[in-house]
This record gives sequence, C-alpha cells and structure tokens, in this order.
Amino acid sequence: MSSLERRDTLLRLLRRRGDWTVADLASELGVSRRTILRDVSHLRDRGFEISGMSGPGGGVHLEATSVMITSHLDTDEVVALILSVAVSRATTWIPFADGAERALAKIEAALPAQRVGEVQRLMQCVLIGDAAPNSRSSSAKIDKALVATFEQAFTAGRLLAFSYVDREGRRTRRHVEPHGLLVRAPLWYVIAWDRRRDSPRLFRADRIRRPAVTGQGFLPRPHDLVTRVCPDAMELLARQ
Repeated sequence: MSSLERRDTLLRLLRRRGDWTVADLASELGVSRRTILRDVSHLRDRGFEISGMSGPGGGVHLEATSVMITSHLDTDEVVALILSVAVSRATTWIPFADGAERALAKIEAALPAQRVGEVQRLMQCVLIGDAAPNSRSSSAKIDKALVATFEQAFTAGRLLAFSYVDREGRRTRRHVEPHGLLVRAPLWYVIAWDRRRDSPRLFRADRIRRPAVTGQGFLPRPHDLVTRVCPDAMELLARQ
C-alpha cells in the first residue's frame, strides 16, 4: 500500500469511528505507531482537524467539521481541479458545470493570495476548443506528470523539457517556453515557444514523455503568441 492509499484509508477509518487509538490504527493498517503519527501530522498539514489525546492509548479523533481544502493542496490536485472546471465551463451541456465553478471558488477562498493569482493565471491559459476534426482517439496515454510539471514551469517561468515523438515517429529532446494548454477532444496540446526552432508550436500531449522543469527561465511573450499557434484561439478565449 502506498503512502497516499494508506492515508486515504486512515481518513476513512477516522470518519467511521471516533474512538481510535494510535495502537489500534497501527494494527489495522499494519504499520508502526511512528508511521501513524507521521500520517496524522501530514493530514493536519493538509487541513484536516485531528485531535489527539496523550497517554498510553494515544487517542485520535477527526473533527466532524474538519475542512478538506487548504493552501496545502498538492500541485497536481489543484491543476486537476482547474482543468475539470475549465472543461465544465466550456462544455455547457455538462449538468454539474455550475457546481464545479462553485467548488473552484471555494478552493480559491482557501488559498493564499499569491496562490490564487497563480491559479487565475493558469485558468486563463487553458483553452477548450471544439472536437478535433477527423481525429481518432489515440491509444497512447498522456504522461501523468505532464500537467503538474507544466503548471510548475508555467508558474515559475522556467523552460519545460521533454522527449517528443513526431508523427513520423522521430524522437527529439525539446526545451520550450510553456504558454498554454489547448483541449480539442480527444486531443490535448501544449502551446509553447520552441527554443530549438525559434517559433511557436503545438505539442500533442500524448507524444510527450519525461517532462521536467529546467533551471532556465524565460520572459512572457506577447499574448498574440496563442493566436499565431492556434488560429481560432481568440474565439476560444472569447468563449471563456
């Protein structure tokens, strides 16, 4: 069981009963008392209100009113929620789009001012377009680290490095300036300035492998970069 799975299980146990001891939790999860205490500390950092009782039993109790959304949300969690809301906002037929919008508002209210600014900047660079014409769903999976890595590079103003396989199957290593994400179902693209070719490019997300944030910075380019890469970008922006 991974640490993430263990902590999820720990939360479920705490929700079901209010009389757990550290020893009982350790026995239930098959880990040491030290691991339980470390997991409890991690959950507290994530915003869960967990009280503890001193003494041999070491009681642990999850407050019923405990909040789940805090400034300690992991990057990939924030990005996943942002993208979900962006897709819901652009796809008006989704019945829970308004609920997703309200959820993001609650997230923003729980984040520090600097993080709110970063979230809003990221929202502005996510474009949701119409379905890609004559496209077939790719069998290749998108690297799970891509979106969070993109957000880190975008927010910090650092180059994004990755291996890229073009339509002919040629593999190259790219160093690009990340400027946006475009979704044209079923395809996802990274909107970027390619340092190698000194020009704007769209990179299909399912062809990107081993994304990483580099230590090399870049300056934001004019907003018309998106227009140069994607002809209907301004129309997409107007819809958001």
